[in-house]
Amino acid sequence: MSQRVLVIGYVWPEPNSSAAGTHMMSLLKLFRAQDWQVEFATPAQPTEHMIELNSYGISSKEIALNCSSFDEYIAEFNPSIVMFDRFMMEEQFGWRVDKFAPNALKILDTEDLQCLRQARHTAHKVKRDFTLTDLQSEIAKREIAAILRCDLSLIISSYEMSLLESFFKVDMSLCHHLPFMVNLDALPDSLPEFKQRSHFMTIGNFRHAPNWDAVLYLQEIWPLIKKQLPDAQLHIYGSYPPPKATALNNPKTGFLIKGWAEDANHVMQSAKVCLAPLRFGAGIKGKLLEAMINQTPSVTTDIGAEGMTQQSLAWPGKIANSAEEFANAAVELYKERTQFEQSANNANQLLKAFYDQEQLGAKLITKINAILENLATHRMNNFTGQMLKHHTMKSTQYMAQWIEAKNKNNSQ
Repeated sequence: MSQRVLVIGYVWPEPNSSAAGTHMMSLLKLFRAQDWQVEFATPAQPTEHMIELNSYGISSKEIALNCSSFDEYIAEFNPSIVMFDRFMMEEQFGWRVDKFAPNALKILDTEDLQCLRQARHTAHKVKRDFTLTDLQSEIAKREIAAILRCDLSLIISSYEMSLLESFFKVDMSLCHHLPFMVNLDALPDSLPEFKQRSHFMTIGNFRHAPNWDAVLYLQEIWPLIKKQLPDAQLHIYGSYPPPKATALNNPKTGFLIKGWAEDANHVMQSAKVCLAPLRFGAGIKGKLLEAMINQTPSVTTDIGAEGMTQQSLAWPGKIANSAEEFANAAVELYKERTQFEQSANNANQLLKAFYDQEQLGAKLITKINAILENLATHRMNNFTGQMLKHHTMKSTQYMAQWIEAKNKNNSQ
């Protein structure tokens, strides 16, 4: 049966700017591959690097926050599936979907657990280790409530799946583990070899706090690398570099802020080693997956590698958690051809084991179809979610209606 899918986006998809944009596009294309009608709607402003959705057979719509015009829109569109991009969109529009499209399957694409990222960021800012008690936060209560109100939540990391089950006690029938989906048939046929590559690189949207912190940390790490490899350069790519980032550009030390990369795969293939010294964050990291795809060895931290592999498979590069260890690992990978080639082999094994688009996509569609066939029973088994819809969303509904009424009065 063909489905009508409405995706409510937090931002317009930018697959060349962020891993979140790549992940969103893989989901949209998967839905279209089922011959489902797909529309992407968002209250966000258009952006410089947003993708042209129409070229993929996906229609788009600009919608407004706290406005009853959405009620008429969704009633007319009459979706059978609604997917929210991050919990904030479920908070904003979930109660309206329940009211005007009550039979639509509600999916939450978490991207990563925002509450985990925020908790780690908070601990990092005060220079202490993250603990599970940091998750007793307002944002955690909001995010877990959104997961419980939805029929299915897509969780990108195996670590986050475990956290939801063991710490937050979420019923796993409401969650589906979905890492990034990679088309293994489209992997590059040939890639530059060890001798054809030069320099170090990193890449990531500068607006993403973990990426910006990694750039600052590289200011500490890079001199340690440069001391051992005086001719090496570090090329730092990413969309939306602010003045505080471009100010760090230093040709004398080889610390080069390159900014936007037209082709992320090309700059990844040109480099000998990818550096990702992430000190906080959540989910799984797009830059490290791109490194695997382009057989570029990577050096990252435990947080960077979290949820991206398992003990039986070696990391395609090295994992280090102090500036000195990180620098030494980077230099070793840069100089040793055998380690470079072993990392490429490890990357291929990981891609096949964890990120096969064909297998992951098929499992998700099977899960969605199974829930659609038994939606009433599925919801009946989630009494906590029904209770949260009844109570919590009333306050959100009344707040939205109050804001709308206030906006109307101010415009008169």
